[in-house]
Amino acid sequence: MAHDSGSSITGTGPRIDYARRPMLVFWETTRACLLACRHCRASATAQALPGELSTVEGKEFIDQVAGFGRPYPILVLTGGDCLMRPDIFELVDYATSLGIPVALSPSVTPMLTPEMIQRIVESGVKAVSISLDGALADTHEGVRGIPGHFDKTVEAIRALSNAGLTVQINTTVMRANVDELADVARIVKEAGAHIWEVFFLVQMGRGEVTEAVSAEEHEDICNFLFDASQYGFIVRTVEAPFFRRIVNRRIAGDAAPDTDLYKTLSAKLTSIMGAPTSRLRAHTTATRDGKGIVFIAYDGEVYPAGFLPHGLGNIRSKSIAEIYQDNPLLVQIRSSNFSGRCGYCEYADLCGGSRARAFAATGDALGEDPACAYIPEGAPMALVGD
Repeated sequence: MAHDSGSSITGTGPRIDYARRPMLVFWETTRACLLACRHCRASATAQALPGELSTVEGKEFIDQVAGFGRPYPILVLTGGDCLMRPDIFELVDYATSLGIPVALSPSVTPMLTPEMIQRIVESGVKAVSISLDGALADTHEGVRGIPGHFDKTVEAIRALSNAGLTVQINTTVMRANVDELADVARIVKEAGAHIWEVFFLVQMGRGEVTEAVSAEEHEDICNFLFDASQYGFIVRTVEAPFFRRIVNRRIAGDAAPDTDLYKTLSAKLTSIMGAPTSRLRAHTTATRDGKGIVFIAYDGEVYPAGFLPHGLGNIRSKSIAEIYQDNPLLVQIRSSNFSGRCGYCEYADLCGGSRARAFAATGDALGEDPACAYIPEGAPMALVGD
């Protein structure tokens, strides 16, 4: 599941000091999953890997999350497929008993039965996320690798929403589905989902073999998402914090881009969904990998985010609060201590670029985000290029 910069399901609440506590704690409860998705961050496997946190260790970790104090971070139980852990509801029960809000990110497999959905509702989980990577069966199933998975996914979204859960649809943008984004927005609306979280690919895990879109196309897509956020559901992005810059500029009166891709997507959105139906619902909280977001792998290793494989320590030997608050890299990330164009950008705090993509491109988690096309005022010509 995800996160705005790796996002995820959140509501409005008290202002959070991200230097002291995250908004979202993602726990990869297992690498086990029955799917083999082309862009999988985790390169998930059919069975759990050795070293997975035990039930006892999981509860000790949940105690560490509670140690941040109120308002507690939202604990997002992800994977792999979190439903592959036999003790998943024991862990959910323990977290909710402490008052920690819990979200689940299950895969759509034969395990996600009506009975399982009812159990999720009864567990106290308020929100779930489901992945949908295209508006056509061929596109989605080309990613997920299972015939018939598209129809089952749409059915699951409807069933989860009808059960009273807050439902988030996660879509990873890639070359194969760009032209279908307006149609995916329609499915989000018609299936009763509440949040559309759009992931912008980082080349890692199985995602290394998936064709990403260009920086200029990212701009067009984010402008399209600004438009899509006016149809009654929240729109957020993962590893595309520059969406906040675009929202900021559009609200300030900047015109939409006069580009073929944007005009095509926007025109299709209007043709299939009509005129905008709600106020703007674009999520612009200034979180990023390591600022408001932290990720714990199946074996207890801590990372700034799921797409940023820069190890920070292990919760088996050091508390998550100590790692999050004191790690030098996270302190620099939260201080917007970036190089390249991101270091000169007036949106460094609001956006800050994808730290995961900077790391994937250069090995430097504080470098510039190559997927951002924006040229900050005052950036040296050496950084601007031709």
